[in-house]
Amino acid sequence: MTDQPARFGAAIRNGKIQMMIGGMAFVAAAALGAFFMQGAGSAAPVATTDRAAIEAIVRDYILEHPEILPQAMERLQAKRLGSVIDQNRAGIETPFAGAWEGAAKGDVVLVEFFDYACGYCRKTLPELARLLAEDKGLKIVYRELPILSDQSADAAKVSLLAAEKGQYMRFHRALYDAGKVTRDSIFAAAAQVGIDRKAAEAAMVSEKYGAEVDRNISLAQTLQATGTPTFVVGDQVLNGAVGFDALKSAIAAARGK
Repeated sequence: MTDQPARFGAAIRNGKIQMMIGGMAFVAAAALGAFFMQGAGSAAPVATTDRAAIEAIVRDYILEHPEILPQAMERLQAKRLGSVIDQNRAGIETPFAGAWEGAAKGDVVLVEFFDYACGYCRKTLPELARLLAEDKGLKIVYRELPILSDQSADAAKVSLLAAEKGQYMRFHRALYDAGKVTRDSIFAAAAQVGIDRKAAEAAMVSEKYGAEVDRNISLAQTLQATGTPTFVVGDQVLNGAVGFDALKSAIAAARGK
């Protein structure tokens, strides 16, 4: 649990480098396919064993159609993330104890990776409440991702204790309502849901809750999350406070599949 922001950032940067390397190969293949699909009828035949000639064709096509680069990278990233989500879906969508709200057996699960010290996460609260009010088939699962401060790590662990006691959402809202995350505000939010200071202090050093937080960080890294909030729904990862409409659209897409 030491130096979480640095570890998280380093892992994300490494993941982006690997995706860029793989992305260039994908772009080359896309360009080659596009060339043969669009220009084969008018171009002189090229032997498929002539590597130099094929590479020259791909290079020329990319230079003439640079717009395929961002399109191909976006397609590659979406495809890879969809596969990663499928491989880790149970771990992503299964909440820790009572760290969820909405429909117990929702047909769509929206997962939020968040930090109690994140102002953008706080701004999403009314948007999530509206989604739940308008969509009775939606389940929201909350995953603590305390990467901003030591206090947010303490808050995450106490929130997991609250989840085990069936008081997760009360604690969640009480701490966000308190504003800045401090040990005092954590203890005050805990007291509101019947958790005394001694129990909260024990949670802050709990290996069990620390292991859960580390698991969330590992999942976020696997999903190439760039910070908080990060949302996962269906086969999509949405980074940042994307807003009500983007979340609603992603939920509809997940339900459509």
